[in-house]
Amino acid sequence: MSQTDDADLATGSSAPAEQNRTLEKTLGGQVRSLRRQLDLSVADLAAAAGISAGMLSKIENGQISASLNTLQAIAAALSAPMSSLFAPFDEKRDCSFVKSGQGVAIERRGSKVGHVYQLLGAVLGGDVVVEPYLITLREDAVPYAGFRHAGTEFIYMISGEVVYRHGDQTYRLTPGDSILFDSAALHGPEELVKAPMTYLSIIVYPRP
Repeated sequence: MSQTDDADLATGSSAPAEQNRTLEKTLGGQVRSLRRQLDLSVADLAAAAGISAGMLSKIENGQISASLNTLQAIAAALSAPMSSLFAPFDEKRDCSFVKSGQGVAIERRGSKVGHVYQLLGAVLGGDVVVEPYLITLREDAVPYAGFRHAGTEFIYMISGEVVYRHGDQTYRLTPGDSILFDSAALHGPEELVKAPMTYLSIIVYPRP
């Protein structure tokens, strides 16, 4: 990741206000990035595009809105499609917000009766799938240690007490305990010690 990418993803007090990320600034930053990739100076690109170096500098700094003709000339000088100048601005950033108690409820039946899942969010894009669940094992829940699926799972115990199996090992989980494991091995709550039990489960796996 480049220094520019790190700056774009900065957090905390150094994070830029999203509303300040205008089209002009984003487009200008992309022109500058493409120019540097080709090892061109401002004067070189300006001359090739038939505009002044001062105008190009203002475009790169997001100080002016360039005309379509000017953008076409810059794109041609960069040997790039004009759409590539707008690519970073069009980029989508996933965000999923779920109010307390409003997660999509999935109640297990059959051998997994009493296992209630609330899906707390969903990521629509990217190379990986992230599934965060709030899991409640009610008083009528039955043990089930036969879960098996792709990816990695993280569990954080919130309330109650359970003996959790992963492969040939078992772990007694009480509030504040956590476990991270390869979910391709058989796993699940083998002994329900103190019900009801709640824990956060986050499953991560490659998007098919």
